[in-house]
This record gives sequence, structure tokens and C-alpha cells, in this order.
Amino acid sequence: MTKEKLKDKLELGVLVSIFIISLVSLTPSVYADELVHKFKNPSFSGVGTSAHYLTIENQEKSRADKIAEDIRAALLKQQREAENTVLAKFIRNLESRIYAQLSKQLVENMFSNEEGAAYGSFTLEGNTITYERKEICDADGLCDDWIVMTITGSDGTSTTIEIPIGTGGF
Repeated sequence: MTKEKLKDKLELGVLVSIFIISLVSLTPSVYADELVHKFKNPSFSGVGTSAHYLTIENQEKSRADKIAEDIRAALLKQQREAENTVLAKFIRNLESRIYAQLSKQLVENMFSNEEGAAYGSFTLEGNTITYERKEICDADGLCDDWIVMTITGSDGTSTTIEIPIGTGGF
């Protein structure tokens, strides 16, 4: 039995030594190094700080622009809703009809051949409108009747319109 025990011990020793050799050869070498703590946030570490700040700036600007656009869109929506109320439509229609009647009467007074006014003036929403019927002659001595209309704005600017009478008939 001693031979068998010796053989078993030898086999066990060989297996243990093969196991230890394989463990040593398969494990990587381990070296010690200094432990260094590094911050991931560039604000603390300083690495890539400018890019980090630009990213934050862009995000803040995008949010502010989005908020401003949302406010502007909401205000425009409110304005459209206010302009589309029944009362607003009624007022626009009434103003349109009043201006049409006023312009009709003005044209009748200015262009009436028999009893037309030679001159006149009125104020409309802060603008002064004056008109005068004149006879204007060209270099050849041919004379035509014209209406000279001057519109003076509330800011002092003026526009002059010359309208020939009796031309462009139907």
C-alpha cells in the first residue's frame, strides 16, 4: 500500500503544481499606482471648461428663445382672436361703409360738372385733406381742368395728387 499512497501523493502533487503554474501564468501582472481623484465636471477640473460653458450658454439661449417665441405666438393668437370677434367684424364693416359713403360724396363734390366745389378741406383721423379745382395749362397753351388734392399727415408730411377732369371717360 505504500506504493499506491506514494503514487497518489505524487499524482496529487503534480496536479497541484500544474494548477499553480497555470494560475500564475494566466493572471496578469499587478502593479501598484498612485490613486488620483479627478472631477468629471469641467467646471471643477478645468479640462474642456470653455466648451462646457459654451454648451451651457447654448442651452440657456435655446430655452430663452423658445420661451420668447411661445410668448410671441400666444400674443399673436390673442390678437387674432380679438380681431375675429363679432364686434370687431361689425366695426370693420361699419367703418368700411362709412368711408365708402364719404369717398362717394367727396367724388361727387369734386367732379360734379355743374355744381362742383372749387375748393374744400376736411380732417380724417388726424390727416388734413385739401382739394382745389384748377385750370392747368401746358407749354403749348392747351388748358385742362384738374383737381389738386393735398394730404397732410399728422406728422407734417404731405402728398399731392393731381387728378385730371374729363379724361378717361367710359
